[in-house]
Amino acid sequence: MMTNLFQSWLGRPTLIAAEDTWSLLALLLVSVALSIWLEQKYDWASKISGAIIALCIALLASNLSIIPTSCVLYDEIVWGYAVPLGIPLLLLQCNMKKIWRETGRMMVIFLIGAVGTVAGAFLAYGLLHSYIPGLEGVAAMMTGSYIGGGVNFAALAKEFDVGEIKAAATVADNLLMALYFFALIFIAGMRFFRSRYTHPHIDAVAKSGDLEGAKTQAAAYWSRKDISLKDIAMNFAYAVAVVYIAKLISGFVDGLIPDTGVALHMLNTFFGSEYVWITTVSMACATWGEKQVAQLSGSQEIGTYLIYLFLFVIGVPASIGEIIRKTPLLLAFTGIMVAVNMLFCFVGGKLLRFDLEDIILASNANIGGPTTAAGMAISQGWSALVGPVMLVGTFGYVIGTYLGILVGGLLGA
Repeated sequence: MMTNLFQSWLGRPTLIAAEDTWSLLALLLVSVALSIWLEQKYDWASKISGAIIALCIALLASNLSIIPTSCVLYDEIVWGYAVPLGIPLLLLQCNMKKIWRETGRMMVIFLIGAVGTVAGAFLAYGLLHSYIPGLEGVAAMMTGSYIGGGVNFAALAKEFDVGEIKAAATVADNLLMALYFFALIFIAGMRFFRSRYTHPHIDAVAKSGDLEGAKTQAAAYWSRKDISLKDIAMNFAYAVAVVYIAKLISGFVDGLIPDTGVALHMLNTFFGSEYVWITTVSMACATWGEKQVAQLSGSQEIGTYLIYLFLFVIGVPASIGEIIRKTPLLLAFTGIMVAVNMLFCFVGGKLLRFDLEDIILASNANIGGPTTAAGMAISQGWSALVGPVMLVGTFGYVIGTYLGILVGGLLGA
């Protein structure tokens, strides 16, 4: 309804035009600032997290046709610059020698979740293939996406040539991701799960919050720190240098490894990914440059802010109206896959006595990919888990395409 109103009134489907970058940037930055302020001001907002608040604002604005679902600001500036620059800054906190000793088991629960994704694909296909034509291709795409990420989704969509259903699957996936993100945040705060799983990182953040009296946990965690102009300059110079080096390496490797055959395609996808090299170079700097990192202030705050911009943007394409009109069965299909993944992660984690935070983030790394999982870890104050979840999520890029092709091939045989 709002789309028709704006179309007749302004001659475009949204209140703010896609090319009106300054208006969109103002809404984006004000929304993120409001989310962070609410998170640090009110206890209820701290429990929900600023990340969810920012995502909700974006979801509401896009579904009311206030903002477009695609524009240069989202697609090129936030995705192209904010996300890659934020990651090396956040990974400066992660000394791999220390992290591996403390959270190295996260890979185990991640792999259990990957098995759950495959099982969910077969179950969902068995229940719904009579109602959705070409579902084997969708099953392949979503298997790759829910183990790896967007790079696997794109590769498998091309491999299986699913046609127009790809757009509907993307819409369903975007809305489900928003709901899934909500579910994981609420699980982290539910007494039912906290009473059945250990949660040392949640306890550490809560303890930090208690020390600050009237402040919320978020305000206590993100307390004011000393930072100089030199720190800001060095942080951005470091982040740009890491991303630049990673792009050079990934571009060279991408040209070196031919993208032919399953094995070579997997190698090309993994070693040709800039995010693999951003993570690798960042981890090396954090691990072997421990003394230099200790002298640098503000990296976590700047990196977190950039990830908040990303979390706003992932809420934009989730069109509720499109889901209701065109893709309810696809939403059910992807929902089954996600539910089975979560079941495998939580049951497997309970049997193996894993921490609740590891289980939540490993499942998120499966379904949402490394950046989304890192964003959740950041928003909850689980800074020690950012590095491990980035690594296990990136590992999903390796196996996602292979398992997607396997699922699609078996279902289409």
